[in-house]
Amino acid sequence: MRLLFTSKGKNWDDQIDPRFGRTEFFFIYDEEKDEVNVFDNREIGNVAHGAGPQTVQKMTEFNVNVLITGNGPGGNAAQVISQTGIEVYVGASNMTIKEAYETYKNGNLQKV
Repeated sequence: MRLLFTSKGKNWDDQIDPRFGRTEFFFIYDEEKDEVNVFDNREIGNVAHGAGPQTVQKMTEFNVNVLITGNGPGGNAAQVISQTGIEVYVGASNMTIKEAYETYKNGNLQKV
């Protein structure tokens, strides 16, 4: 299982970015390989319109199964994600990535 967290940093102890479309980083954890990869997404902050769908496009390149975020993707991004088969979980605002992962594993995040 490959999980993607919207993140404000590059480490397990960094905060979840509650935004999806303009998240600063993608923190990707491959459970099978016990491997972390981080993608810098900060350039999306310069995009005037369509940040959400553009972020979805980038996210799909990483072949993830699960997205964990704070507030969830907006309407346009949510529509595009629904076509990918990626499961979306929200409610991880104010958590570190590690806390969000543990909360997800315990079944305590809201599936969209």
